[in-house]
Amino acid sequence: MITAADIDAAAARLAGVAVRTPLHLSDRLSARFGADIWLKREDLQPVRSYKVRGAYNFLVQLPVELRPRGVVCASAGNHAQGVAFACARLGIHARVYLPRTTPRQKRDRIAALGGDAVDVRLVGDTYDEAAAAAIADAAETGATLVPAFDAPGIVAGQGTVAREIVEQLGAAPDALVVPVGGGGLIAGCATWLAEHAPRVRVVGVEPAGAPSMRAALEAGGATTLHEFDGFVDGAAVRRVGDLTHSLVARADVDVVTVDEGRLCSEILGLYQSDGIIAEPAGALATAALGDTVPVVPGSTVVCVISGGNNDVSRYGEILERSLVYEGLKHYFLVEFPQEPGALRRFLDEVLGPDDDITRFEYVKRNNRESGPALVGVELANAADLPPLLARIEASPLVVQHLEPGSPLYSFVS
Repeated sequence: MITAADIDAAAARLAGVAVRTPLHLSDRLSARFGADIWLKREDLQPVRSYKVRGAYNFLVQLPVELRPRGVVCASAGNHAQGVAFACARLGIHARVYLPRTTPRQKRDRIAALGGDAVDVRLVGDTYDEAAAAAIADAAETGATLVPAFDAPGIVAGQGTVAREIVEQLGAAPDALVVPVGGGGLIAGCATWLAEHAPRVRVVGVEPAGAPSMRAALEAGGATTLHEFDGFVDGAAVRRVGDLTHSLVARADVDVVTVDEGRLCSEILGLYQSDGIIAEPAGALATAALGDTVPVVPGSTVVCVISGGNNDVSRYGEILERSLVYEGLKHYFLVEFPQEPGALRRFLDEVLGPDDDITRFEYVKRNNRESGPALVGVELANAADLPPLLARIEASPLVVQHLEPGSPLYSFVS
């Protein structure tokens, strides 16, 4: 177990290393909820995430006699950047294990931050596979394993986020909303607040496809998820830590989940309205505000923007998921008669004046009287769907609306 004193000690070690990140008032979210919504900008750390706090606090305390053996770590990207940054400063060599699915942007940043101090190795498709490889390396070589979240030094370093927030506000907020992956950030923040500001409501937010902390709280101990969606790579773990679970379980916190589509809409909102480039995990806290995390009018709420390591190549998928979630993007399989003018009639008689075809491809072209085509339609408003479906029903065409989550939908989205 760790205490607020451990977190205060970590803050002293991090002075001059981790940035005291800004606390920005969000005009967009404050106006929407009638409250003061502050954003703790951990995306502005040197490694673009809060992970540098825990990594440096852990490594700076590594005994001198162990440093020549080096360290190993596993990460979805952000923890590895923190380790790389710390190792470069402290003169410690690291081997970093990443899933092959780690965005290139994060891989390139790890190499740039660590330089000659870091070797990057790609293993498996998930964080857990990379973690198994790192554990095996440490056992074989005697290198020190730097856990991504499940160690007192890591948790204490992450907890300095809450300490800074209270110092910057000059008072405790009414609520603190943080993203949850392995649980290091919420465990550290909840521990410090429990001693210094116990009235603060602490809410952890997980992606709906990887609710590992929620599963652990329900089971009474860390448990492994069997169904898993790794889209939110910075917060997608199959199993939270034993230490982080125990700290969260004893604290008075709520843990909720957010749909990945809603999350994608918030990523775009942060980018377009607030000028913030947030990775999927970084937008979890603000995405939860509203129906999932009710906001009391007039209250003060702080949301942690935990990271900004987003690969530009992912924005196509982010936009697609957002449009589907908002009810603006739909896919249909249309049996077109193999005759001139069939497509023109579909455009004139079925599509509305503001509907746009964003994808069109024949699934199979042959000499039969009709052939199926995949048609992607983007609507101007979600309310335009019922009239579109009514026009489809009235037309002579055979049309199948592909619903998200169906087996066929996974092949086209």
